[in-house]
Amino acid sequence: QVQLVESGGGLVQAGGSLRLSCAASGSILSINSMGWYRQAPGKQRDLVATITSARRTNYVDSVKGRFTISRDNAKNTVYLEMNSLKPEDTAVYYCNAEILVTGVYYNSNYWGKGTLVTVSS
Repeated sequence: QVQLVESGGGLVQAGGSLRLSCAASGSILSINSMGWYRQAPGKQRDLVATITSARRTNYVDSVKGRFTISRDNAKNTVYLEMNSLKPEDTAVYYCNAEILVTGVYYNSNYWGKGTLVTVSS
């Protein structure tokens, strides 16, 4: 019943900014960690940033200082503010969340369908 829906992707010139959002919905008891991953053509899906329920963050080195991950627990939403975008940031960005669903006793990982970010030079 849980769904993650991303939004905010699009086409932007190098040096520009985008803000991605991912909202979780369904029979959610709690959400532990949330994160963003990306997959460029011909490459594997890699971690971009994660944030715990205590708002501890982790970033891949290539986006440090440019991207900021945040979350709104009341809205079950995670954000990725992307600044100073580079062509190499072009990828499909996927939302991920570790969620405890009502009626079960274990956490499960869920994925969104992805949103495309294209950065032109």
